[in-house]
Amino acid sequence: MSPPPVIVYPPDEQGGRRVRVDGTILGLAYGIRDVTAFLQEAGLQEFDDMDVVRSGLIEWRGGGPEVWTH
Repeated sequence: MSPPPVIVYPPDEQGGRRVRVDGTILGLAYGIRDVTAFLQEAGLQEFDDMDVVRSGLIEWRGGGPEVWTH
């Protein structure tokens, strides 16, 4: 079974980025650690911060993992 698709949307006015996993919005992330926590809660417990930064599983919209402000 392949992991669910992950989309991190562009930052909003407060710098939060919506995180969607397998079609479900999990919440707003304000940094890499938040994205990691969402993925772990979604069943990808083996993911750490470096996996989030390097993973091809994640589609970063509006900037990559280094962009957290609008």
